[in-house]
Amino acid sequence: MTLPTVAIVGRPNVGKSSLLNSLAGKNISIVDPTAGVTRDRVSVVVDLDEKYFELVDTGGYGIEDHDNLTEHVEAQIKIAIDRADIVLFVVDVREGVTPLDQEVAQLLRRPQLRVLLVANKADSPAMDNMTGEFFALGFGQPLTVSAQHGRNRQELVERILEELEGCQSDRPQEIEMKLAVVGRRNVGKSTFINNIAGEDRVIVSEVPGTTRDAIDVRFEKDGQTFLAIDTAGVRKKSQMIRNSIDFYSYTRATRSIRRADVVLFFMDAIEPVSQVDKKLARFIADEYKPCVIVINKWDMVMDQTDTQKYGDYLDESLPGLGYAPISFITASEGKNVPKLLELAKQLYKQSTTSVSTGRLNKALNLVTSQRAPSARRKTGLPRIYYGTQVGTQPPTLLLFVNNPSAIDDNYRRYLISHLREILPFSEVPIRLLLRHHRGEGENL
Repeated sequence: MTLPTVAIVGRPNVGKSSLLNSLAGKNISIVDPTAGVTRDRVSVVVDLDEKYFELVDTGGYGIEDHDNLTEHVEAQIKIAIDRADIVLFVVDVREGVTPLDQEVAQLLRRPQLRVLLVANKADSPAMDNMTGEFFALGFGQPLTVSAQHGRNRQELVERILEELEGCQSDRPQEIEMKLAVVGRRNVGKSTFINNIAGEDRVIVSEVPGTTRDAIDVRFEKDGQTFLAIDTAGVRKKSQMIRNSIDFYSYTRATRSIRRADVVLFFMDAIEPVSQVDKKLARFIADEYKPCVIVINKWDMVMDQTDTQKYGDYLDESLPGLGYAPISFITASEGKNVPKLLELAKQLYKQSTTSVSTGRLNKALNLVTSQRAPSARRKTGLPRIYYGTQVGTQPPTLLLFVNNPSAIDDNYRRYLISHLREILPFSEVPIRLLLRHHRGEGENL
């Protein structure tokens, strides 16, 4: 995939994330008045008039990060600049030129680097006349915009397209599978992302909560393109929503699970299953998502051969994910990472598989002959007439019965468990729907 790159650069709180969201036409980056919210490179593929490019948001240059991650943030900014075909240098028209603006300008004075100076927060035409002092930065006439209100967005789009003229811009290859990488804090999610990306794509630190946003990372394997989504670590409920940043981080993490094809649920091998893990497991199960339970840092476990005992422990601790396979890895060394990706592909294949009505009903006949639903005093004898598959992702089975309320939860679980053994859905969730039908003749 050949895509030009447009990087958004500037000091803290000039509206870089708002600009990315405006140009992308959707909320990608977290926007918050708190300085230093964005730390990693947040990117999105943008299609403007059938011209494709990667748009990259960066952290605020010069931010005094309270977790001492300033050097990491600035390293990510410099990587974005090094790879950019165009840089959008964003300043705040209301505040004028600041010393940090001058430092950013110095950083951008490179041969062959194309820079568009963007004066943001110009909410009205009256503010367009406030740009005179920005000429001193050395990048010509700034384009005034209001990212928040969309003012002059089209003019900026046209300038970007002019600068991209001549750049090769192939239509991006279709994404084969989306992987959401989730888990509580400090379980190695970002380390794993960097391993499969083959570069320091996101910041890795011992500081809890380093990742705040959901970071989409495209990577290729065997000629196919995949998307991995690094998410913020989920916290205990009592600590979860301390501020708006935590709220957006948690919201993006849950949204990433919903839009994923397969969830990689990361856990720390040397830590017991926590309430946070159980909460995440319930959410994944409730969303009917294929899931691999990823036990990271397995190299730190004394007896690495006793995987069966650990699996039994997880079955007891996370009963809602009993269908999910377990993968033992060491992300920092890349150990078993290729096997994990192959396993994720197998789950995706299962979740997108359809079976014929005939095959499903043969399976139903076998399962119900082994154990028929019990009669209940209020609802009478349940009868299952036939079933058909009506959807994938997850595999969705519709059973026609004489009385849906007569099929209790225990029997539903029995059906799902045994159908999973017979049908090609052995490691993915199954959604079972019941519909009233006045059948004739015998039930299955």
